[in-house]
Amino acid sequence: MSKLAIIVEFWDFLKHRKKWWLAPIILVLLIFGALIILTEGSAIAPFIYTLF
Repeated sequence: MSKLAIIVEFWDFLKHRKKWWLAPIILVLLIFGALIILTEGSAIAPFIYTLF
């Protein structure tokens, strides 16, 4: 199963079950995850960790 298929299946779940309130939660979690991964080895990492 490809990663694209998982995204399509999740989108169909949101659309058919009318669970639109889940979309912002998933989006924020993805943004935080990307922020942590991208700043892991950089000089600004200590400043990012102080936000949490």
